Amino acid sequence: MALAQEDIEQIKQLIDRAIAERPETLNANVRYELDLRERTIRVEEALKHQRELMQEGFKQMEKRFEQVDKRFEQVDKRFEQVDKRFEQMHQEIMGLHHEIKVLMRWGFGVLLAIASLIVAVLRLASA
Repeated sequence: MALAQEDIEQIKQLIDRAIAERPETLNANVRYELDLRERTIRVEEALKHQRELMQEGFKQMEKRFEQVDKRFEQVDKRFEQVDKRFEQMHQEIMGLHHEIKVLMRWGFGVLLAIASLIVAVLRLASA
């Protein structure tokens, strides 16, 4: 059973058509893979940029926290100064309070002495 020339030509045409169709499919797959690779690269670049932005934001937040810490230290020092001043004022007030007590005792003593003298003078004058 030998093949006729027409059959051979028909087989060649089928093979050529199959070969011609196949590279398009391969090319489509290659194009699809290239598109995927490009997309992947774009996503990776976007993620890298996003990471850089986040790192920069973290650095700025760190600087801000350091500034806030320094400000809190200054406020603490100021409160310590105010506490010292209040303690000094308290000591001064306690000293004044003591002096007032002493003056009141002296004043009360002098008042009693004068009252006693007046009573004595009035008794002598009435006697």
